[in-house]
Amino acid sequence: MDRLLTMKEVAARTRSPVTTLRYWRQKGRGPQAFRVGRRLVYRERDVTAWLDAQRKADHRPVAS
Repeated sequence: MDRLLTMKEVAARTRSPVTTLRYWRQKGRGPQAFRVGRRLVYRERDVTAWLDAQRKADHRPVAS
């Protein structure tokens, strides 16, 4: 089973404030989250995949 992360854990991992994660969720950006009862959680693999996609999207060739 995949590890579930809290908003605070994802905020620490992305070095973003919790308020930014809430904003991203509202706008449909950021890693995929879902509710377990009243608690919002993230799958660790979804956060990792989202971070990898961000890195690839920002990859720019180095000018020589």
